[in-house]
Amino acid sequence: MKSFWKYYSGQEVAPVPTIFIGGNHEASNYLWELYYGGWAATNIYFLGYAGVVKFGNLRIGGLSGIYKGRDYRSGHYERPPYNQSTIKSVYHVREYDVHKLMQLEEPLDIFLSHDWPVGITDYGDARTLIQQKPFFQEEIEAKTLGSKPAAQLLEKLKPRYWFSAHLHCKFAAAVQHGNDGSVTKFLALDKCGPGKKFLQIIDIESEPGPFEVLYDEEWLAITREFNSVFPLTQRPASFSSAAMDIQESREWVRKKLEERQFKPFEMVKTVPAYNPSQRIFDPIPEIPQNPQTVSLLELLGLPYLLDSSPVTGERTAIPASPVGTEFQTYSEEIPIDDIDEIEDIPEVEGDNIPH
Repeated sequence: MKSFWKYYSGQEVAPVPTIFIGGNHEASNYLWELYYGGWAATNIYFLGYAGVVKFGNLRIGGLSGIYKGRDYRSGHYERPPYNQSTIKSVYHVREYDVHKLMQLEEPLDIFLSHDWPVGITDYGDARTLIQQKPFFQEEIEAKTLGSKPAAQLLEKLKPRYWFSAHLHCKFAAAVQHGNDGSVTKFLALDKCGPGKKFLQIIDIESEPGPFEVLYDEEWLAITREFNSVFPLTQRPASFSSAAMDIQESREWVRKKLEERQFKPFEMVKTVPAYNPSQRIFDPIPEIPQNPQTVSLLELLGLPYLLDSSPVTGERTAIPASPVGTEFQTYSEEIPIDDIDEIEDIPEVEGDNIPH
């Protein structure tokens, strides 16, 4: 309700192509529409709950949300309108999405995660980090500061760069992977705000453009193979029943993508844009199916499942918002583990990655 509506409505346009993942303070109902990825606004592309795209010849992957062990093996059972529990669990990382990312074989240039891979502090200036944030020490020593699935993905995918956020400080590290000589340069930045280190420009070698967001063939082939076991209740996914002929699927996907030159489907608004002068809002008739998602699934020959029942897994109608819904602000006592809620945490210098 502060600034994004301007980009959604088209009043403002991002001046450069922007790719993002979800964290743990999001409009999760909107991101669920774009579970597989898509334009959240003109020139602002959401990677999905997990996803990979091409930008020029750079390959960029990401995982949305934060890790909470109690929800990790659950399916995606949350549906709008969310209650006090599901409004938080909806952004918890799921094994299903991580498992799909673990199938990637082709090299990645950049990977994005909101929380840090657990153990990443072993590869940077942990001493300075602890001086600035003493309450991190216990978790660092216990190997619980960060995400275990992200650490598994870092070990498997070995991207050239890994960018994170969440802990409200700048921290850099360099991870040497075994004996193959590959190195991942890790950088986390602070939250946006005056005097905070939230922005850094890094030059990454690439071939000449054109530079535009394009679908990734391997990722969509993986998506196509695993959609049959998409877990839409609290029950975990059964990966043993998923078809695994990724190569055959890639050939099929390639032909489909070539027809549209690998370009994502265009941004389409699915609800009226926020109007700051309006207090009472017209009802939304139903939780919308985003045309970008529908078109992508049709291209891949897959059914639309995002409105499936969280109890049975069967497709079902989702109730509309009541007429005259009034939006109000509120305050609540925030648990310490919801660290993004905490303001004015001291900054960390950290090592700078060359740029």
